[in-house]
Amino acid sequence: MPVRAQPGAKSSGVRGIQDGALKVSVTQIAEKGKANKALRAVLSDALNVRKSQLELVAGETSGHKQFLVRGVTIEELRQRIRKLLE
Repeated sequence: MPVRAQPGAKSSGVRGIQDGALKVSVTQIAEKGKANKALRAVLSDALNVRKSQLELVAGETSGHKQFLVRGVTIEELRQRIRKLLE
């Protein structure tokens, strides 16, 4: 799942779609993996999955990230994202 991260924001949450990726802001700054950890927590809450089901597979130091979501079908994930963005 492509994610566009925005660290150091005023509030955390899913902000919509940007360039085909889910745009997610976190208040944590990008320092020593803290923003990635916060990003995982926000995605976990927003998509109703456990943090252990989310794995950062690409983009550890980039604003463009790729997450692997385990235990959820692609269609279920699409429905959850659609519901989030309504």
